[in-house]
Amino acid sequence: MIPNIVKVFTVASEPTDGYMRYIRSARVYDIEVTTLGMGDEWKGGDMQRAGGGYKLNLLREAIAPHKEAQDKIILFTDSYDVIITANVEEIVEKFKESEAKILFSAEKFCWPDKTLADQYPEVEGKASRYLNSGAFIGYAPQVYELLEDTPIDDTDDDQLYFTKIFLDETKRGKLGIELDTQSRLFQNLHGAKNDVKLKVDLDSNQGILQNIDFMTTPAIIHGNGLSKVELNAYGNYLAKTFSGICTFCLENPLELNENELPIISLSVIVPHPVPFFDQFLKGIETLNYPKKSIHLFIYSNVELHDAAVKSFVNQNKDSYASAKYVLSTDELDERRARQLALEQAKRHHSDYIFNVDGESHIDDAEVLRELLRLNKQFVAPLFAKYHELWSNFWGALSDSGYYARSHDYVDIVKRDLIGMFNVPHVTSIYLIKHSAFDVINFNHKEYDPDMALSESLRNAGIFMYISNQRYFGHLINTDNFNSTLVRPDFHTLFTNRYDWTEKYIHPNYSLQLNESTIIPQPCPDVFWFQIVTDDFCDDLVAIMESHGGWSDGSNSDKRLEGGYEAVPTRDIHMKQVGLESLYLKFLQLFVRPLQEKVFLGYYHNPPRSLMNFMVRYRPDEQPSLRPHHDSSTYTINIAMNKAGIDYEGGGCRFLRYNCSVTDTKKGWMLMHPGRLTHFHEGLLVTNGTRYIMISFIDP
Repeated sequence: MIPNIVKVFTVASEPTDGYMRYIRSARVYDIEVTTLGMGDEWKGGDMQRAGGGYKLNLLREAIAPHKEAQDKIILFTDSYDVIITANVEEIVEKFKESEAKILFSAEKFCWPDKTLADQYPEVEGKASRYLNSGAFIGYAPQVYELLEDTPIDDTDDDQLYFTKIFLDETKRGKLGIELDTQSRLFQNLHGAKNDVKLKVDLDSNQGILQNIDFMTTPAIIHGNGLSKVELNAYGNYLAKTFSGICTFCLENPLELNENELPIISLSVIVPHPVPFFDQFLKGIETLNYPKKSIHLFIYSNVELHDAAVKSFVNQNKDSYASAKYVLSTDELDERRARQLALEQAKRHHSDYIFNVDGESHIDDAEVLRELLRLNKQFVAPLFAKYHELWSNFWGALSDSGYYARSHDYVDIVKRDLIGMFNVPHVTSIYLIKHSAFDVINFNHKEYDPDMALSESLRNAGIFMYISNQRYFGHLINTDNFNSTLVRPDFHTLFTNRYDWTEKYIHPNYSLQLNESTIIPQPCPDVFWFQIVTDDFCDDLVAIMESHGGWSDGSNSDKRLEGGYEAVPTRDIHMKQVGLESLYLKFLQLFVRPLQEKVFLGYYHNPPRSLMNFMVRYRPDEQPSLRPHHDSSTYTINIAMNKAGIDYEGGGCRFLRYNCSVTDTKKGWMLMHPGRLTHFHEGLLVTNGTRYIMISFIDP
């Protein structure tokens, strides 16, 4: 059988991510690989410059027993940057078709000695002209003779060694050496970006890499030189990584022992102002992981968030194994803060660092456990902005090392493709194993700390995986966030609708839209809804009071067209505080659906309202309001504070029905018709301050 006549060798000193990917690809195709040098000191010099003679010396010794076996075939490949995509039978068939005794892979560049380029035989068209030593196949006697040609030091360059033999026409002929210039068996990727195309089956998501210049499907793919990122991207689909589902995702999981859980350093980094920071901290607090197995480190470079950070740590410090915070007053820049978090993790002998930046809102409390189970040196959950393609990873890099969109980026972000993907850049939230701690570098003269981190991991050959197998959370949108405003979160409905809704809309709101839910009517055709939270009320009152431009309660009102108010109140209009457009959106999104439920047959989208204002009642200012009709089709009245606690008295009386609503509830909304039927008055406030939010809709 063919597998018995083929011996496959590679050299690796440690089981890097690249090596594990290589071995996996061999296993997928039932190829047995003999690894030389594993666990031993690497003696081959710096491969980024020149070196690798050590590989040849190991290989020569390993194949010596086969040196006279005429039918034995030796296949040698590198491992850290190689993926096998075919079985032994196909590999041998392609080799025999070449009619060579030894077949080397070929590449686009003459390396390491460019001066030898002109000595190579000419090739036609886009064929690869130059020998690459990362993969070759040949009959055992010829391969052994090739390795015996001249002595080579461990630190000498293996590719130069083979090049000189190949360029010697006599030796080349004697040994039957050929180059796979048309990539029939081997594909070197450096310089060949436009020569290859990944083809992915839409049903199984399995991929093959094709050389489109020669319409060949090479079986051994080598990410030589600067093509490691391209190989990683192709590797997400090659070697049956997908088979309808992500088969790679199911391999080698970490079984979590509840009695011996990994020690985690939880690094929370907040270098810039972010909205909804209170909700962010809730996500941190609710992580389903024993806090006694977590060392907490929080860095805030934002005065706005310092108090919340300090309070959070002080309230929870006894729950964690340790807890430390750094505030903006400590004047520590982001790079140094991230480095300090890393140093803390090393000092605590943590098994992992779980980094969470301030814009990353955790919605799945299981996220840390799920990442641990994936058992990678570096893995991140997919986080993206709601209804946007902005996420916490890049699918590709530009030539300058910045963002470029990969062919699968949109499918991954939208979760049309589910799996775990090797990507070149990750930010915001990620889990790093202790084995990668020593290679992490946040310093770079051109890159920000996240880019510097990713580059250091790429250079060390540590794969950065992004997983979208579950919905774990999302990124907050910090665009145009003005942290200098009073209660700045309130202003972000248009940029962060999801989080705005979660914070400000009553948790029972959607239940009221169910057909079976009966809406209470304290008076005829006066409907009572749970609509907003205490945060909504408190923040909006704070905004109004900070503005302070309350009207004087007289009939003269320059804010209105004509300058006259027939039924004046002490109030501030939403226009005055820059929130008119936001409030109109609030009416459209949250008030209109409730109106359509209770006033059947009336549809007006979006609602139109010229008067949106907060009224303040006080005994010493304006304690009540005389009977009147509203200039509206319907009116909403939201109680902004608590009757009996913040004020006494107050309420609304509908004269036609002799019906009063006095037990108003904070965050609840009264909705009633405006003109003609619901003549009403504001009842006397006898103590404290009452705030209500009024809109005259569709005047």
